[in-house]
Amino acid sequence: MKIIKTLSLGVGLMAVAQFTTAAGAGNTIETVDPEADRMALQNFYKKRFPDTELDDYVNGIYSVDAASRAQWEELEEFPPYEFAVEEGERLFNEPFANGKTYASCFANDGVGIRQNYPYWNKQEGTVKTLEMEINECREKNGEKPLKWGKGEIARISAYMAWTSRDNVFDIKIPEDDPRALAAYLEGKKFFYSKRGQLNLSCANCHLQGSNVRIRADLPSPALGHVSHFPVFRSKWGELGTLHRRYKGCHKDSRSKPQEMQSDIYRNLEYFQTYMSNGLVVNGPGARK
Repeated sequence: MKIIKTLSLGVGLMAVAQFTTAAGAGNTIETVDPEADRMALQNFYKKRFPDTELDDYVNGIYSVDAASRAQWEELEEFPPYEFAVEEGERLFNEPFANGKTYASCFANDGVGIRQNYPYWNKQEGTVKTLEMEINECREKNGEKPLKWGKGEIARISAYMAWTSRDNVFDIKIPEDDPRALAAYLEGKKFFYSKRGQLNLSCANCHLQGSNVRIRADLPSPALGHVSHFPVFRSKWGELGTLHRRYKGCHKDSRSKPQEMQSDIYRNLEYFQTYMSNGLVVNGPGARK
């Protein structure tokens, strides 16, 4: 308990100070500095886990807990997501009724582009995620959208992530459109805001609580959090997307979950992915 209290005090003050500086009374959105946020997060983890290399945070909890890492490395010898990636490749290349494929909707035919998502679409005035554009591609070609969270959309996304492994995230927040910075700020606010019956924020578990045991679980660090999705979770017994995990987290904390691909979850993904700029795509992954 002493450890948790100490971390809560130190990191909580850092998070609150950053957020209130950006969004407090009398301040304007121009005072928000995403790059300062990113460096503060990195510096926190450098002090918290000095033996962990920055690049290793793409491996989640396995970057900071040796026992968990040993089990995970054994699992990776025969990755549980391997067949899902193969199925995703088949689905990606399977022609729609009009003869086109997903490749027709994406830059570079959809290969090696995961690191570009999510991004700010100025024309539409919103954050666009990879799964969102997978379904938009289907509708553009006369097909029905896939269900969010799992199944075919997770497999297709996993295949696209697989083709992008080791590509570096470099998410942009366009300076010429203040709406993009507002979306980033909304995602940041959601990450640090407490909610639900347990009065928890994302930061409570994945910043202060990273590698601090909650029953049998060790929450992963927030840094690099998005890099390995979609993931095959042993609990699910299948592949799932980042927004499926968001929704599950809010159910676990007894908070009312948002809908997958809602504005707030897309803005949260925008904020979290910007925090992982400089790290590489490491999806799909395997987690407990």
